[in-house]
Amino acid sequence: MYDANIRGTLIKGNKTYHQITEDICRPLETSPNYWWYIALFLSFGALSIGTWSLYMTFNEGLGTWGLNNTVSWGYSIINFVWWIGIGHAGTAFSIFLLILGQKWRTSINRAAEAMTVVAVFCAGIFPIIHMGRPNIAFFVFPYPNDRGPLWINFNSALTWDVAAIPTYLMASAMFFYIGMIPDLATVRDRTTSKVKKAIFGFFSFGWVGSSKDWLRFETLSWILAGLMAALVVSVHSIVAMDFASSILPGWHTTIFPPYFVVGAILSGFSMVLTIMIIIRKIYKLQDYITDSHINAICKILVFISLIMGMAYGTEIFVTWYSGNEYEMFTFFHNRITGDYNSAFWIMVTSNAIIPQLFWFKKIRGKLLIVFLISIIINIGMWFERYVIVVTSLSKDLLPSNWADYTPTNVEVGLFIGTLGFFVMCLLLFFKYLPMIAISEVKGVLKSSKIKN
Repeated sequence: MYDANIRGTLIKGNKTYHQITEDICRPLETSPNYWWYIALFLSFGALSIGTWSLYMTFNEGLGTWGLNNTVSWGYSIINFVWWIGIGHAGTAFSIFLLILGQKWRTSINRAAEAMTVVAVFCAGIFPIIHMGRPNIAFFVFPYPNDRGPLWINFNSALTWDVAAIPTYLMASAMFFYIGMIPDLATVRDRTTSKVKKAIFGFFSFGWVGSSKDWLRFETLSWILAGLMAALVVSVHSIVAMDFASSILPGWHTTIFPPYFVVGAILSGFSMVLTIMIIIRKIYKLQDYITDSHINAICKILVFISLIMGMAYGTEIFVTWYSGNEYEMFTFFHNRITGDYNSAFWIMVTSNAIIPQLFWFKKIRGKLLIVFLISIIINIGMWFERYVIVVTSLSKDLLPSNWADYTPTNVEVGLFIGTLGFFVMCLLLFFKYLPMIAISEVKGVLKSSKIKN
């Protein structure tokens, strides 16, 4: 049972059910402010840069990237893992907090789920491009064909990614869509546009809000939540096995699967925190995204950050204790004190040290500081993937193979393009779909009020 007297009210302003509908549907029924058009223009500009980079990659080949025979994985795999990590936010919010009965998730889960779908789509682009021949990317799927003995290698961890990413994308999109059905029906009933009424009516599947509708809706939500709880853990574990199944120093370790999963949740929750603070400020939704919500996310980030710090320390301790000279070189002479020491210390500081500021209630109460820390965490998580990929590849077991890696403008442009696509999709989501789950917020209205 949620005790608002102890944990704070979830919905402020003594709202009625009608006021909740009006407040959340208002952005859909009014023209966007000037900031929305500016942000859409900038995101489209970033997407244009990514489109140019994609054209250069397709037209000229992977020679436009900074890869070489030693560092065969670069920005593409770094960004792939980073986006997959961010994509864990929606499912973590919607599933783990649902299963644990955390009612404060209701104001945040919708935006987190939308973010998940877009982030996983952005992640799926990079492995296809990295193949070098995206026109034959369908070869990785195990379907009946007439290519004779040419089949995919089921022992390859990259093949596991092919199964994991589309499954995760499909399941996340399904969970996101099904959760919106009651709200789509609400928008259908409110709109005066015949076109919108037809569109929202089609996608709401004739929802009327009967007891049978709610029973089936809740049953399906719990079934999907149970199935996806395992999927959340397995997807990033499979991504971790891309690295852990090799014999390269710094990669060949059993800690990678849980390490990657926890890191994904850290980056995903921090991105959710960033977006929710922006939504709260711009759309004036302080009554729904309250200080209690921000406080709860900050506490989760502190806990996950401690786990990340322990993982970093465990890697270093095991390397020292093992006495393996190759592992010692990778960690102590290539990461901590070597050519990539700046990236390593940015990673440790951003992910394990700075989030500890959330222990202080005064820090958690200052939105600007919380907003900046959430951005710093995501920067740190990107550098974590950079450190993992580049440091192990650039200096492997054979010194004659050593080579440096510097990304080109084309690689950077591809990353900028995915950022633009991500922001553009979220802006369209804010404008045309309810960014907060109306039905779920109404469901916690009475139980979240402070009792005198």
